[in-house]
Amino acid sequence: MANRLIAARDRFAALHPEQRILINDREWGYVAVGDAGPSLLLIPGTLGRGDIFWQQIEALERRARIIAVTYPKNGGVAEWASDLAELCGRNGLDHVTVLGSSLGGYLAQYFAATYPHMTERLIAANTLHSVEGIASRPPYSSDLNKAPIGELRAGFIRGLGAWRDAHPKQAELIDLLMAEVGGRIPEPELRARLNALKRGPELPHLNLPRDKIATIESADDPLIPPSMREAVRARLKPSIAYRFEWGGHFPYVARPDLYVALLEEQLGLPVTRESWSDGELRAR
Repeated sequence: MANRLIAARDRFAALHPEQRILINDREWGYVAVGDAGPSLLLIPGTLGRGDIFWQQIEALERRARIIAVTYPKNGGVAEWASDLAELCGRNGLDHVTVLGSSLGGYLAQYFAATYPHMTERLIAANTLHSVEGIASRPPYSSDLNKAPIGELRAGFIRGLGAWRDAHPKQAELIDLLMAEVGGRIPEPELRARLNALKRGPELPHLNLPRDKIATIESADDPLIPPSMREAVRARLKPSIAYRFEWGGHFPYVARPDLYVALLEEQLGLPVTRESWSDGELRAR
């Protein structure tokens, strides 16, 4: 049976092929759409290219200017933040709402702290507040430069398989992520993403007003435990904290309509999609 999510993502990728750009000796991939409206920078986690946000991009591309990025094969959090500032500048986005998920959420926090004059709004999603101690936990405890890539990929595949066993209704999502980690994300890029957190800097002080900060989390996120979610909120003190009742670590794929609705709210756009009044998404 065909995987509907993979088919939809592939259709999007065919219509919006990833562009490549060299910034400070690092080659980024990116998808840029829209020519009017608020500006939105989308940063994926470890297991996604820029087009993993295809459902949000399709819903908003006529009402916002959007750049969704794919990480380069070198550099780390500090260098990437500088590159993203330059990428936005080259595309005429002087003020952006920056949303990052997981690894991307950590990078988004660093970007917002380093470039507050460019940050219209920060949305830190399914992410962490510190890299302290991460180097002692798998897969980061491995030698990420020398460990066989098959072993690193296998670790992700085991974790995804366990999630599919526990949540069979999300099998299509897991297959999509399996394809990403199985080779759609090239080896050098995957190693760079893992090293970015293992060797990542602590986050600088964030100098943004509370009304420009939001967080997103999922009650059933297997990678971000409740204590870490609380720590993210304690550090950022968001004006609004969105909480998916289910959606795992990838609610933007698993719950696309709700995710679009919260983005519309954050961007100041009319909310055209599913409301979260049914209790599936709570804002506090």
